[in-house]
Amino acid sequence: MTNNKISLVELIQIFAEYRNNIIVNIKHLQEHYQRTGIKRVKGVRNENGELLQPWLRTEYIDNAEYVEMGEFQFNRNTATINMLIKRKVKLAKFEDQTPTIEVAGLLVNDLNTFNNYTIVSDGKINVKSLQVKISSKKAFNLLKEKGILNAEEFDFRAEHTIYLDNLPLVAANSRYSSIDGLFNELAEIKVLTSIICAHLKKESDVFIEAQLDEFKKHYLSKNIYINFPTNNEYTDIHEALVNGSLDSRLSYKIDIGSQDILNLSKLHSANKFLDRMYRFYDKETGEIIIKPSLAIAFNQNLAVRHRFLSSRTKITKVDELMKPIFDDFLGLEQNGIVVGILKKVGADSLAQLLQDKQTGKQISKEEMVAALTMANKKLEQYAENIYQEKISPLVFYIGSTGLLPDQMEAKAMTAKEVGAKYPNLQFSKNEQEGTFFAVGDSIISIYAKTEYYSKKVAILNHS
Repeated sequence: MTNNKISLVELIQIFAEYRNNIIVNIKHLQEHYQRTGIKRVKGVRNENGELLQPWLRTEYIDNAEYVEMGEFQFNRNTATINMLIKRKVKLAKFEDQTPTIEVAGLLVNDLNTFNNYTIVSDGKINVKSLQVKISSKKAFNLLKEKGILNAEEFDFRAEHTIYLDNLPLVAANSRYSSIDGLFNELAEIKVLTSIICAHLKKESDVFIEAQLDEFKKHYLSKNIYINFPTNNEYTDIHEALVNGSLDSRLSYKIDIGSQDILNLSKLHSANKFLDRMYRFYDKETGEIIIKPSLAIAFNQNLAVRHRFLSSRTKITKVDELMKPIFDDFLGLEQNGIVVGILKKVGADSLAQLLQDKQTGKQISKEEMVAALTMANKKLEQYAENIYQEKISPLVFYIGSTGLLPDQMEAKAMTAKEVGAKYPNLQFSKNEQEGTFFAVGDSIISIYAKTEYYSKKVAILNHS
């Protein structure tokens, strides 16, 4: 068909809108699917490298030929689109297939497993076609009008092949919104999310510690997601490359940063920054806690102070961004930055509790854990919306065309040139070989990284 009127991105937007009216032939997808990474296998390896199987396994409840259309997600820093397919599974013992019905007072005979299928990988089509059935006449008519279907009449029983590999990836006239200020906004949210996650590492707003231990034993997370330990299928990458089981490709990473910090990976984890800049100590004895973590911050006997920094400690732009957020959250300085971020994302209950705490009010641990959990969800959703609406489509455009959009005029620079102009930027080994563009107050960086993938084509249990 040569009369295609839409791009793959526009087709995926239609899929997303009508995903409840489209089912996908999963057997066809699995039989023709090529992995884009190294296959992961369930289990842990012993000291001899042998794989020890988990004592539980999952079994599909449906085991059907068709599954619901998945949710589509643009990768945050490559020109990659994944389709996340959700399927119902039950847990059973590996040895004798005895089903596990209940764990820690909870029924677990209706769990979900999530499989990611990469539709576009680094700007190249990875899934050439999908075989689907369509239950909505409106969706059928729209896809027909756009030149995607060649069937004449709507028939909900019919299977249609939708070819993806003959579509342009992006529309020629794509428009993208300004990215000014987005990096700093995302960086603040990432720092605050990291602080909250470190507090909640061993906490739940629903279950007690004994239940969490029981979940862990049954490979379940505290959110009741299946969480088997996994390992790379190949222990020796070099050997797998030689015998042809693995292959490699260049993946182009596209990151957005500021004129001071190149990308979000430069930020420290919450506990690493805590150890770098702060000290927990016992209120009564003054004894300093060695290797502190925010998970112990709920302990009423502990207090926190700034660490005495040696003259050798070099304060970076990352420190300057993170420190006011930590100072405010830990109650060492009332600068209002944390409450400002929380109110912006709608996490009002945590904002209120932190304000109450600063006035000396006693807050129960349960109340704080519930507010932190809710705030974490709101922060992550807010950041995800920024990526999906403003950053990921731009990253996808750059990665699939090799160009900046027409409305972004900027001269390409090497790491040496951009580093001379913005001396606070720090580069990893891969980034030193990259290309950089100054767009408004942001820096867009593009650099290559070698990725390995399993070359088996027919995969029956993609994970």
